[in-house]
Amino acid sequence: SHTAKMTTMMQRNAVASSSATVRANGLANTLRAPVSRQRVVSRAASEMWLPGGTRPAHLDGSAPGDFGFDPLGLGSSPESLAWFKEAERVHCRWAMVGVAGILIGEIARPDVFWYTAGAKVETPFPILGLLAFEFWAMHFVEIKRWQDFRNPGSVDKDPLFPNNGLPKHDVGYPGGIFAPVVPGNLEELKVKEIKNGRLAMLAFIGFTMGAQVSGKNPIAILTEHIADPFGTTIFSKAAVIPGQAVAPACMIPDHIDFNGISIPAGCFLQSLWP
Repeated sequence: SHTAKMTTMMQRNAVASSSATVRANGLANTLRAPVSRQRVVSRAASEMWLPGGTRPAHLDGSAPGDFGFDPLGLGSSPESLAWFKEAERVHCRWAMVGVAGILIGEIARPDVFWYTAGAKVETPFPILGLLAFEFWAMHFVEIKRWQDFRNPGSVDKDPLFPNNGLPKHDVGYPGGIFAPVVPGNLEELKVKEIKNGRLAMLAFIGFTMGAQVSGKNPIAILTEHIADPFGTTIFSKAAVIPGQAVAPACMIPDHIDFNGISIPAGCFLQSLWP
């Protein structure tokens, strides 16, 4: 009948409309990640460390944290640039772990001086044997990282348990068990990691110099500065004026004894101090 035909046509139209909606949603989900990455890259490419400066040709803004900074052209070689990216990632991550550990340690035990705390740790094993194991373990891990850098994906499979492996990933971002949860857009998180890592590297240098000059932990130094902003500064510790240089004393002993081993310590590059 005429009514049955109309009903059939309406059902067909509804199915076609539903299929088109599904295809459109699928296409949107497929394009969302690349568009998000393009947005992050485009924003990075438009930002420069020196406002109004010219971006070097080899820095196109595609790398996380790329703000066109390479005044000496050290990364003009693609091979060198790739290695600098990898080295910066590793140093950023170590610095963030180190700075967080120093601050958390001082909050938990403000009476322990972080700079020499390691020499007071009691180990159940001979220190030389422990160092030998650490050297072996770090060598194994670093060799694997180097192999992945030279030949991406070559070490993604567990040699003992082949069923265990990592998903396809960019160099330096293994994912999988190393990042079971990604709290946000991965491309934006990469930029935040580099920014925080660079800040952590500078912070660690500051923590080290502060410890050598004052013999105190960073929060204690900050507290003293807040209590006396003008009397407790870098200039109150050292100053260079015509014909005279005032240099602070090194607060770190020349040697530290640990499990019967004398370890050279002292201050870093003290001969270059004012």
